[in-house]
Amino acid sequence: MRRFLTALVLLLAIYLIITRYAEVEEIVQTVQTGDWWWLGLGLLLQGAWLVNIALQYRSVYHLLSIQGSLSQLLPLAVTSNFVNTAAPSGGVGGVAIFITDARQHGTSTARVTIASVLYLLFDYFGFLCVLAYGLIVLFVHNHLTLAEIAASGILLASALFLAALFALGISAPRQLERVLINAARSVNWVLRPILRRPYLSEARASEFASDAATGLAALRTDWRDYLLPAAFSLMGKVILIGILYVCFRAFQVPPEAGTVVAAFCIAYLFTIVSPTPSGIGVVEGAMTIGLTTMGLQLEAATVITLAYRGLTFWLPFVYGFVGIRILEHRWARQGAKTPP
Repeated sequence: MRRFLTALVLLLAIYLIITRYAEVEEIVQTVQTGDWWWLGLGLLLQGAWLVNIALQYRSVYHLLSIQGSLSQLLPLAVTSNFVNTAAPSGGVGGVAIFITDARQHGTSTARVTIASVLYLLFDYFGFLCVLAYGLIVLFVHNHLTLAEIAASGILLASALFLAALFALGISAPRQLERVLINAARSVNWVLRPILRRPYLSEARASEFASDAATGLAALRTDWRDYLLPAAFSLMGKVILIGILYVCFRAFQVPPEAGTVVAAFCIAYLFTIVSPTPSGIGVVEGAMTIGLTTMGLQLEAATVITLAYRGLTFWLPFVYGFVGIRILEHRWARQGAKTPP
């Protein structure tokens, strides 16, 4: 079954590349016109960004007393992003990669799920810190639109909702169980006319709530333990801003700090709050429009956007093909070592 799902994800990824072939080809042609010294620096920053993601996961694992090395978590992080894009599932597919790996190592799947949600929380709140500055820049230059305000509101609401669930699980595990069971019932009620059967198991929701309560009880309580994952979250945003700065320099466009940060905020915001996986099509349009309203020529805004998306989306997506194969071989070896 695992091999079937892997093959299905790879087929979906190939389908995505085929359907977006024109965009990929345009990115390749655009990159060929840039300064290769700056683009090479962009590749180095890209590698640092991916390593930073794995380090952030490791720091979150530490909060839950889960063992995880950089070599273990880096392929998981890359493949998780790949699965979320190739098989859009609201982030569930990416979490499934971590859960599968946890089972191979005999780790609590509930704790790993909590770690994934906690990672997302740090990512949201880290970005919200940068977003506040970006929105101020857009407002001061009269470039703030209703779309950015609405997307920011959705992101903030999502972050607060996740934080509220965490707080509820820590302070009142029984109430969290009731919330999850009611959520399962609501989903089943909506989907029952279509599926003619329950889509979510209330028993599993109850069992997960119980496991989650156990995992949340293992969370470290010293506030200083939370500084490291918060720092990695902010560092990731700084590296991405550095990649965008490099894209400006690669195409001889004078970068202004406010413009670079504001453009990054637009790109990252619509990567998260978008009806398409990882903001495909949406980010490109929003970022190009945002750069032009901030004074860049349309051609310059387009090439910077394409180069940035190539470095932060399409190349990491390609890495996912490698990551999923690495994990398959690793899990196969571990399965062979497991006694019957």
